[in-house]
Amino acid sequence: MALRRTRQGAQKRDERDERGVRTRGGGTDLTDGTEPAYRTDLTGPSGPSQSADVADRSDRTNHADRTQFAVELRGVRRQYGRGKAAVHALRGIDLALPRAGFTAVMGPSGSGKSTFLQCAAGLDRPTAGSVRLGGTEITGMKENRLTELRRARLGFVFQAFNLLPSLTVEQNVLLPLRLAGQRTGGARSRSAAAEMLAAVGLGDKGARRPGELSGGQQQRVAVARALITRPDVIFADEPTGALDTTTAAEILGLLRHAVDVLGATVVMVTHDPAAAAWADRVLFLADGSIVDSLPRADAARIAARLTALTTATAPAAQGDATARAGAGAAA
Repeated sequence: MALRRTRQGAQKRDERDERGVRTRGGGTDLTDGTEPAYRTDLTGPSGPSQSADVADRSDRTNHADRTQFAVELRGVRRQYGRGKAAVHALRGIDLALPRAGFTAVMGPSGSGKSTFLQCAAGLDRPTAGSVRLGGTEITGMKENRLTELRRARLGFVFQAFNLLPSLTVEQNVLLPLRLAGQRTGGARSRSAAAEMLAAVGLGDKGARRPGELSGGQQQRVAVARALITRPDVIFADEPTGALDTTTAAEILGLLRHAVDVLGATVVMVTHDPAAAAWADRVLFLADGSIVDSLPRADAARIAARLTALTTATAPAAQGDATARAGAGAAA
């Protein structure tokens, strides 16, 4: 199934739905008493998992009815260290990202991009403030419950692929389901993996090991793995950083497709204006704060805005570094 999208195709979405807000439905879909029935077709979200080890997805549906936001951060701060040596990675982030949207996050080095993504995804706990995913408050959630939520409702794509070399491609794709306590050795789950791999152009690679694939193919496996649970939000951290231009565009097309067709929400940290140009909205971070944003812009305009921001914040960043070095010397 061809998933490669053109920028013209993305523009058609603007005419169809300016906000791209969708709600996700669901209901129990079990054909027997052992293994869930998965849908990996590209026509809509699948039914919920029935594993006792996974966060309750009926709760997800109820939240979808109550809120149009996939990710909400209110007054989020993240501080490392104390006193004069303290580093304020995030300085009171207030943000609400709509469902079925593609948001890129950019900023100079040290601006807080990675910390933002980690706090938004529940991988790090903010020092202060509130984080909600699909209306679910996760800030004070116990670690085991938070782990269940990430497995059931979030997908992750990283620059380093993070595939397990000892597993086959198919097994890597099914790993989130296996970790969630679901059976993955049956025909139904294997068929789901095969369909998802076909959807990312790797239908004939299921039996191979990651080491037998190119970098671009490995990232396609990572995208298929992120999509296999039909997550509410996909968090992508520099997903094209290790890829050539052509392969990067193919990966970005897959993420764009997940938003436009599957109704997923993508939050992507990137340093590349060409990658950010695939997004519906670009947020700019500097010194731990959101200082600017652009709706659907081309790479040249995004690059110009980032350059201006980097130039403006460089003196302040240098001053902060000098202050920290002075404090360390005094100690």
